[in-house]
Amino acid sequence: MQNIVERLLNGDRRALARMVTLIESEAPQVQRHLAELHQHTGNAHIIGVTGSPGAGKSTLVTQLVRELRRREHKIGVIAIDPTSPFSGGAILGDRIRMMELAGDPNVFIRSMASRGSLGGLAASTHDVVRAMDAAGYDTIIIETVGTGQAEVEVMRTAQTVLVVCAPGMGDEVQAIKAGILEIADIFVVSKMDKPGADQTVAELAMLLSLDQNRRQVQWRIPIIKTSAFKAQGLDLLADAIQQHYAYLTESGMIGQRAQRQVRSEIQTLVLHSVTRALKAQVSEEEWSQLIVEVTTRQHTPYDIAQALLTRLGLQNI
Repeated sequence: MQNIVERLLNGDRRALARMVTLIESEAPQVQRHLAELHQHTGNAHIIGVTGSPGAGKSTLVTQLVRELRRREHKIGVIAIDPTSPFSGGAILGDRIRMMELAGDPNVFIRSMASRGSLGGLAASTHDVVRAMDAAGYDTIIIETVGTGQAEVEVMRTAQTVLVVCAPGMGDEVQAIKAGILEIADIFVVSKMDKPGADQTVAELAMLLSLDQNRRQVQWRIPIIKTSAFKAQGLDLLADAIQQHYAYLTESGMIGQRAQRQVRSEIQTLVLHSVTRALKAQVSEEEWSQLIVEVTTRQHTPYDIAQALLTRLGLQNI
């Protein structure tokens, strides 16, 4: 454990796997390790892959990794899965579906449980990305649980966001509902061999033209048709990803995104610390009593919240 940081920086996969385990378990020493790793980060291209459940994200990621490996990328994959209500672990097991990639020493795959976190990401995703970045993985792919009303958090971690749509699933309507147009850097219409793919492309193109004219954006969001089953369109998708990264670098947008992401991460860390402190201060029995006092109108929620903040040494709400 004393040289885990040194071994990780030298590309030791076992050290990286151990570090990710420490991050997920919130081990006491992990923040010290992550602080040592921080100065060695900032080199990876972080790609977020999101989309409706059933859109084919996992299959697409598997084929995209193959294409990027042909281009000599060293790739880390974080697959966020829904949480088992019994074990608290990941229940889809993307590592099983991506097992064909596991033998490649330049591919590191880790499934993580969302554990109820909003945004389709696990709370520790930032830290796992930091560890992979420091370990020398130049491309890190984050596959989220799926898109929904609150699941746009991926834009606060990734530099390039792929939104995956499948023909006939009504994704274009979901794009309007969830604000996905605002987070997408590249649209991917998967299962291009299925009926309705061209119609989905046309509908997305219409929505994008209206949105881009309204916002006057410089990056014109491409729509890439792919078929992971037939391995079609993956080269075009990899090209679009590289072009977007070049655009971010040349325009200076990559620095702006990094600053936005750091602000979000710091806020998340503070909130997480407050939540842990609150759990340590208030027992389940006390919580039950406080809830009864509020529901019976003996106290207001504001009174209880203020009392708890005072106990934690925080300012008034």
